[in-house]
Amino acid sequence: TSMAVSNISSLTPGSFILSGIPGLEAVQVWISLPFCTMYIIAIMGNFGLIYLIYSEDALHRPMYIFLALLSFTDVLMCSSTLPNTLFIFWFNLKEIDFKACLVQMFFVHTFTGMESGMLMLMALDRYVAICFPLRYGTILTNPIIAKAGLLTFLRGVMLVIPFTFLTKRLPYCRGNLIPHTYCDHMSVAKVSCGNVKVNAVYGLMVALLIGGFDILCVTVSYTMILKAVVSLKSVDARQKAFGTCTAHLCAIVITYVPAFFTLFTHRFGGHTIPPHIHIIMANLYLLLPPTMNPIVYGVKTKQIRNCVIRFFLQKKDASSQNI
Repeated sequence: TSMAVSNISSLTPGSFILSGIPGLEAVQVWISLPFCTMYIIAIMGNFGLIYLIYSEDALHRPMYIFLALLSFTDVLMCSSTLPNTLFIFWFNLKEIDFKACLVQMFFVHTFTGMESGMLMLMALDRYVAICFPLRYGTILTNPIIAKAGLLTFLRGVMLVIPFTFLTKRLPYCRGNLIPHTYCDHMSVAKVSCGNVKVNAVYGLMVALLIGGFDILCVTVSYTMILKAVVSLKSVDARQKAFGTCTAHLCAIVITYVPAFFTLFTHRFGGHTIPPHIHIIMANLYLLLPPTMNPIVYGVKTKQIRNCVIRFFLQKKDASSQNI
């Protein structure tokens, strides 16, 4: 047993080399420009949204508190990979410590699980608001929102922790080059010369437990919402009810389409999808939702749009008075 442990530890590399985007190394500097622009928009947009929700009393409602939690998750999710990716593109800093790689892998999958959970909670919020409007404030109290957010975080942590142990136990005798821009669970596991079937099965199981369960809840919620809205007699009431869901439906599409593309191509389309397409989509899967969510909610949500306009008008009035 001690010899087996010694052999496995001797086959554990001190560090990995992240190759970047395979086949596009010569143009990675140019690829970094839209990535960096999107990252700046994501950071500024989400922190701006969080500040707006915090400072405006009109936005101290469950829907916007969930949106603030989603924005905070978005910032953490894209920040777990993008700075490291940009360092690879700009400075050719490709080496990452083995333990640091495991930590990054843990955070990437935890935050993506939280992102999915937040979208699910926001769908339940819309269900309660539209189907039980008179009890909305009493059902979704601040303690309930806090507990729901905490449970979503703990769910991700508990399901993702085994990734690190399953990856750490593998022998790495094929070298230490990872054809990726960040440490993803299956990208790291595929470098191993050991049996990664357990990793693949558990990874798919976690994706189904988190993504599958959340999509089921979202589908059931919006089915009930659709039934409730169709039964409304007033056309204006129908339009208003649909209007409150538009931004959330856009966020769901932006999040889940690249997520499932990345998930299934990683496991089933490895020989049909070019590697650079897969890596670019894997990066967009972590970058596109944080970039687009503040824009979508800012444009599609009337209350947020009005608060933004009022905020800038107040700033303009204040600056004109100082002059």
